[in-house]
Amino acid sequence: MPLTGSVIVTTPQTIALADAMRGITAFRRLEVPILGIIENMAGEVFGSGGGEAAAARLGVPFLGRVNLAPIVRESGDRGEPVVACCPDTEQAQVLRDIAQKIAAQVSVLNANRPPAPRAPIKLEI
Repeated sequence: MPLTGSVIVTTPQTIALADAMRGITAFRRLEVPILGIIENMAGEVFGSGGGEAAAARLGVPFLGRVNLAPIVRESGDRGEPVVACCPDTEQAQVLRDIAQKIAAQVSVLNANRPPAPRAPIKLEI
């Protein structure tokens, strides 16, 4: 399966952002498109805004911010994504919005790619 692009997930702290920047640098060297940055675990404990600022600085899309919330961990520990078990929560809506943005980025990349070469069709008479 061909690699379409990468999504960088980071927490808002400076040290995590430094790791994310190294990941972006590596993907760019490999000519892998960056679909965007997601800021995870944002809020009181870890702060917020670092992922969005990094996206702006790097000229890549900011896909969204997932605030630190017990429901995400609890549902994940049960093996149930929050979008399935608790679809009306703020966290589920944020994750759906992020998924839609990623799908849009993939659509744009695929629309701009040249078609893959096809094997010639052999006609036998």
